Amino acid sequence: MKVKEFFGKLFGFYLWGNLLAMVLVIALLGFGVKYGLEIYTHHGEGIKVPQLEGMTMDNARLLVAETGLEIMVTDSGYNKRLPANCVLAQSPGAGMEVKAGHVIYVTVNSPSSPTFAIPDVIDNSSYREAEAKLMALGFKLLPPKRVLGEKDWVYGIISRGRPLNTGDHVSIDVPLTLIIGNGRYGEDEDIDYVDDYMYPEEHPDDDVDEFQEVDAPSRPSAAEQLGKPDNAYDE
Repeated sequence: MKVKEFFGKLFGFYLWGNLLAMVLVIALLGFGVKYGLEIYTHHGEGIKVPQLEGMTMDNARLLVAETGLEIMVTDSGYNKRLPANCVLAQSPGAGMEVKAGHVIYVTVNSPSSPTFAIPDVIDNSSYREAEAKLMALGFKLLPPKRVLGEKDWVYGIISRGRPLNTGDHVSIDVPLTLIIGNGRYGEDEDIDYVDDYMYPEEHPDDDVDEFQEVDAPSRPSAAEQLGKPDNAYDE
């Protein structure tokens, strides 16, 4: 091929016409994809999420359907100041813009208060530990009642006069009272034995309910139990 023919074809209309056509096709494809996707996805078109919190589920479903959105219940809670089956929370929040068909996830109010099992705090934790565990579950606690025993140690739980056990399911609306030790013990705490004469004799046929005086059995002294004379400790 001669140089003249080469440059003639290089600058010829046929070659540049094809190149220009290819550029136009690529440009059209790019613009078509861009604007086609925007039209398909409704780019720039948003629907404001309505305020659903506080509404009943029936009304919320109607309102959401009118706006072209969808609604789905994902969780439940409890608020005794609000009616049952009303919306407690929603996601996305009210006022946000979403596309048509977007799902709004809601939490509804339970018709009854939830119940939880009493954790293992009876005779197994201090007052502060038990209080923290119970309040974390949502229980309400009344002022504790104190009994003889180790200070602030939990000896029991009562609810409306009824003793509770670990694992009992109780409504969080029912207040609980912890039975805790006051740090004091009975006078007979260090006694390792109980003499029979400390208790009244049984009289099944009598109505008398008094202690009878009887001779107390003699008990060896501490020195005699150790094999030493009584005066060994008088020195």
